[in-house]
Amino acid sequence: MVPSQPLLHAAVFALAVLQALASNTFIAAVYEHAVILPDATEEPVSPDDALALMNKNMDVLEGAIKEAAQQGAHIIVTPEDGIYGWRFTREAIYPYLEDIPDPAVNWIPCTDPTRFAPAPVQERLSCMARNNSIYVAANIGDKKVCNCSDPSCPSDGRYQYNTDVVFDPEGKLVARYHKYNLFMSETQFNYPKEPEAVTFETPFGKFGIFTCFDILFREPAVVLVSELQVDTVLFPTAWMNVLPFLTAVEFHSAWAMGMGVNLLSANTHNISLAMTGSGIYAPDGARTYYYNMKTGDGHLLIAELDSHPRLSLASLPAVNWSSYASSVKRFSSNDHDFGGLIFHDWFTFTELTKPEGNLTVCQKDLCCHLSYKMAGKREDEVYVLGAFDGLHVVEGQYYLQICTLLKCKSTDLNTCGQPVETAQTKFEMFSLSGTFGTNYVFPEVLYSGVQLAPGEFEVLKDGRLMSKTRPTKPVVTVTLFGRWYEKD
Repeated sequence: MVPSQPLLHAAVFALAVLQALASNTFIAAVYEHAVILPDATEEPVSPDDALALMNKNMDVLEGAIKEAAQQGAHIIVTPEDGIYGWRFTREAIYPYLEDIPDPAVNWIPCTDPTRFAPAPVQERLSCMARNNSIYVAANIGDKKVCNCSDPSCPSDGRYQYNTDVVFDPEGKLVARYHKYNLFMSETQFNYPKEPEAVTFETPFGKFGIFTCFDILFREPAVVLVSELQVDTVLFPTAWMNVLPFLTAVEFHSAWAMGMGVNLLSANTHNISLAMTGSGIYAPDGARTYYYNMKTGDGHLLIAELDSHPRLSLASLPAVNWSSYASSVKRFSSNDHDFGGLIFHDWFTFTELTKPEGNLTVCQKDLCCHLSYKMAGKREDEVYVLGAFDGLHVVEGQYYLQICTLLKCKSTDLNTCGQPVETAQTKFEMFSLSGTFGTNYVFPEVLYSGVQLAPGEFEVLKDGRLMSKTRPTKPVVTVTLFGRWYEKD
């Protein structure tokens, strides 16, 4: 007798769970999606036209999900704005939104699509997860009706939220997260009244989820990791790269290292907006990543991760980020410190005038120490040591402490801090440290061509970021990016 489809699916799901339970690792996937965008308009399109556009994107995502599942992935993350894009006013996005219930309702949209209001997007995502026996994380829009009894209810009578959803391998909705830290251009969405800390359990660890700009703030990012002790963070994003510190691959990799968790980062792909850079990151570095500003295609990444990375870190001593820098005498400076802007922040710089040496540069309470040796000092490239200690106030307000060794755009010192992607100078070694007032410091090493350096540097327990081997590629920047959340 041929088993029924529900029984067959249950058996496959049970086998997948047993396999996951039997292993201390799991297979993760992220998909960088070149989003098919709607025509720019201030007027709402019809619901049918909105769904047609979303189905075009979901056709592509479904292909990536099937491929990931065939390669053994247990979970896949897709990008922020990956189903309908971002060309919207508040009114124009409304036809693309669905009412997303609390996961506590125990709902499988694929098998019970009419239980709530029409939800064709949730139904299709649920079926993608169920038909491929894989966890699927996606970013869509939630709408919630409100009325005058709610003093904060918008004048149009509804809340609209930038929302992440997760469906398990049975297709059940297991997580819903409303983005709390909206980027300045997201005027089509409302801020949730309170920050949400969303977690869910899997056979391969405890997971949390948040979106894009959220990663720079204490809530929800630090709360999930430090207080709720998640093992892995799912991170749909639409990240516009900002050199030298905030390209997607370098900052997201550094964040995973600094926080001691896995991070599954799925970026949108739009080279005209400098959107690229996805990766699967572990506390010991990138397992795989993708950065491509030349082509317009999407890209699937798959890698194996430890299910419980905290266990492997438990025997390691905690990093005291200011220990070394606070204990050493101030290194010599070049006696001609100067100022320069990096992404609107005024840094204090000092030039590396010799092929090797020890330097210190200070700003306010932060002193940055550098020991280095170049393989050979080039006359056509200039490097500086920089420090910033202050409140960043452009697209949001957040307090930074940054120590950086970085290549200038040209030999003109006025270009120091401007975006640079390539370099030719190799270093024999480097050691960077700072007198940080925060324990939240993220170590970045970026090589020429926006390439990461997994396995080629280490962070010592006294707070030094050091080359572990002779760097194999020319250096663009070596950075300790500190976030002092209490000063926001």
